[in-house]
Parts: sequence; C-alpha cells; structure tokens
Amino acid sequence: MADNRPLRGIAAIAAGLLAGAALPPLGWPPLLWLALVPLWALGPRSAALWGAAAVLISHRWLLGLHPLDWVGVPLPLSLPLCLLLLAGCGLLGGLLVACWRWLVQRLGPERWATALLAAALWGLAEVLLAKGPLFWIGLGAAALPGDRLLAGLAQLVGGGGLAAVELLLGWGLWRVLVLWHGRRVVPWRAAMAWLLGVALLHGLGWLCLAAVAAPPLASAAPPRALLVLQPAIPTRRKFDADQQLLMLRQLDHALDQAEQLGSAALLLPEGALPLGQPLPRPAAVEVLSGGFRLVGEQLRSALLAFPPGAQDAATAAAVDKHRLVPLGEWIPGAGLMRWAGLSAVGGVDPGPASRLLRRPAGPVAVAICYEIADGQALASASREGAQWHVASAHLAPYPLQLQEQFSALAQLRAMEAGRWLVSSANTGPSLVVDAAGVVRHRLPPGRAGTLAASVQPRWELTPYSRWGEAPLVLTAAVSLLVLWRVRAWQS
Repeated sequence: MADNRPLRGIAAIAAGLLAGAALPPLGWPPLLWLALVPLWALGPRSAALWGAAAVLISHRWLLGLHPLDWVGVPLPLSLPLCLLLLAGCGLLGGLLVACWRWLVQRLGPERWATALLAAALWGLAEVLLAKGPLFWIGLGAAALPGDRLLAGLAQLVGGGGLAAVELLLGWGLWRVLVLWHGRRVVPWRAAMAWLLGVALLHGLGWLCLAAVAAPPLASAAPPRALLVLQPAIPTRRKFDADQQLLMLRQLDHALDQAEQLGSAALLLPEGALPLGQPLPRPAAVEVLSGGFRLVGEQLRSALLAFPPGAQDAATAAAVDKHRLVPLGEWIPGAGLMRWAGLSAVGGVDPGPASRLLRRPAGPVAVAICYEIADGQALASASREGAQWHVASAHLAPYPLQLQEQFSALAQLRAMEAGRWLVSSANTGPSLVVDAAGVVRHRLPPGRAGTLAASVQPRWELTPYSRWGEAPLVLTAAVSLLVLWRVRAWQS
C-alpha cells in the first residue's frame, strides 16, 4: 500500500496557508471553514504542519522589523534574526495545534461531543494566550472585516467563543463531506442542515448588532468630541532631536485645533512623549498621550492623562502597559544581559493588569499596543465602569498587514464590550469604531494628520462583559461529561 504521508503533509500545509490567509486583513470565514476540514480529518503530525503554516502566513509582518541596525544589530544578522523569530512563532503554533489534535484523536473526532469540547478548549486557549507574551491573533478574529454579522456573536461569547464557532463550522463541513463521500445519508440533507446552522448563527449575530446600533436613550450622556493626532514619525528616527522637536510642534498645533473645535480631549499614540516630557503649554482640553514614567526604579510605558490646565507629566494620571511585547520590550533574563530588546527605548517593566483609567470625565478602558489582543481585560474594565475604549499604539515600522489586523481586533473589542473605541497610532490605524464594530472615521495610514470625531459613552453591559468565558467553560464541562458517560457505557 502506498504511503500517503507526503500527500497528507502537503494537504496540511496548503490548508494551513489558506487558514492564515483567511485571517485579517482578508477576514473571510468561508475560506477558514474549508481550511479547517483537513485539520479535523488528519492526525497530530499533519496538524503541526497546519498550525505552523497558518502562523507563518498570518504573522509574516514580523519580517518588517528588518533592518535592525538602528537598535544595534549588525546588518548581516538582521534578516536571519527576523526569519528566526518568525520560524520560532511558527514552531510554537504548530506544537500547540498538534497537542490539540492529539487530544481530538484520543477522544474520537467524529463525535459531536468531542467537537464541542475541542472547540471550547481552543477558544479558552486563545483567551489565556492573549494574556501572555506569545499571542497576537487567532481564529476569533477571522470574521473581520468580511463577515460582521458572524462577528456580532462576540457580544455573547467573546473572541474565544467566535474561535469555537469557526471550528465547529469547520467540523460540520467536514462531516458533510464525509457523509457525502460515504453516501450514508441523502447528501443534500446534510448540506442543508449545515447551511441552516450558518444562517441561524448569522441571524443571531444580526440581532446582537441591532441591539447596540439602536439610538441612545434620551437619558444617555451626550457624545464626547475628540481629536486624534497621528504624527507619522519614523520609528528609526523617533528619538532624534529634530523629530522630537517636530513631535512637539505637531502637539502644539493639535492643542490649538482641539481648543478651536471644542474637543473634550486630544489623543496621542503610544510613546509620543519621552520620559518626563511636559506638554508645550498648559492645555485647555484633556490630553491622553502615550508616554513613559518611573515607578520607583521601574521604567513603564503608559497612557498619561493630563487634565485641562495641566502641563507636568508628573501630575498626570496613568495606566501602565501590562502586556509587554516579547523581544521588543522584554526578554527573559533581561537584567542579566546588556541587550534590553528591540525597542528604541530598551526594556520596560509591566504595570498592573487592570485596564481601567479613572478620570473626572468618566472612566475609560485602555489598551496599549499589543494589549488590543486581550478582549477579556477590556471587557472587565467595561464591567468596572469604563464608558468607552482607548487604544494607543506605535506600529511602525511594520507593514500595512499589521495595521489591518489591529483594526480588525479593535472592531472585535468594540463588539465584545458594546463600547465605542478610539485608536491613536503613530502611523495608523488611527480610527473610531462604534459599539456595533463599524469603523466610523479613519486617517490614511502613514500620513501625518488629525482626526476630529466623537464617541458615545455607554453603560449597558453585553452578555460577554457580564459572563466572560462562562459559556465556553460550561460547554467544555457538559461535553466532557457526555464523553465520560459514553466511554463508561461502552466499557
């Protein structure tokens, strides 16, 4: 009998590449459902190839780090180091997917209870990984921007639940194809049942989005006028004296514009102000700016909140960055090494996990750069009283692919919590997303400018903000109980 392992490997790699391509910026779920069929059908070894290929194609923006000579890495080593970093991410992704598929193999992938348990565990894993340093984007974001109706389910189950839904739809398609091939049932009945499930999920997502898209009540707070500054200063020259002077000039001009427009606040991107840098002058409006501060002997990246009339950074309220970028801001054993990372500011220390910024004008939830991947943290801040979300980022020198993924994650975070979200980034994406995940305003990427917009504060909590991952945990528990009873009965 011929050995089919090479063909299985090729099929797994092709499906993994298709899965990675189905993620944002494309964000088209039907491609992902097709890509998931081989993952359910093949074994753990093929699953490892699937996972590695999906990570390599979806995270290829990591190559945008090259060249790294501006942080002291010799130019001949720059590209190999970036390739090694991407390969390492692919290896870890492949290992995780292989472990997941091994469990599926042990339990029997054809069982519906196995599919429910495996999908719930995958979703919970994405939620947990988003709190660590080695996760950026997963299947939970695959519905955006191409299928906002399906993404609307995030109000109920969050990004982890969306990942579980995608996996279950892929499993259902696999079972349809298996039944079709075996002619065990009339083929069109199985296909129609699967299509009906897809339609029902989209209908439920539409109901979720309609609930938050409704006009606010008369008793709701009035919209808050904001001004967003996108400096578009090259990362490799960020700390040059002339570029810092340019940043202060842009800030001074934006302050004038915000005052003339009657804006309630001015937003600046991550790292816009160096350590100890005051505002050019006391501002008549609130300023929410990325910057740095010392807490004891620790250097922290933070979002600084200057109230109207303030100028000194030492008096500003702050939310410190908690989830640090590996290698960029943190490396294991950094205290024992001279190299602090790939960031232009060197190593920084993490702050508290809470993303809630309390301010006189009302609390907001804050995501600094990489933290946009952690939906649970922002939903928790909404539960604690945050009325809208602020995302502050510095995504240069990465390519447009990363900006589009950031935008998709911003839409997903807005849907999960039912909150408007404003993003201010150095080169983009600087945008405003409403509570239904619609991008209302956006600045062109890579160009300096300001964006005048408004956000609608909200207090209502979505089911996900209330329950968190409880639906996934319950699904996993019930399906595990069913599998245990089936095994006990068979024995």
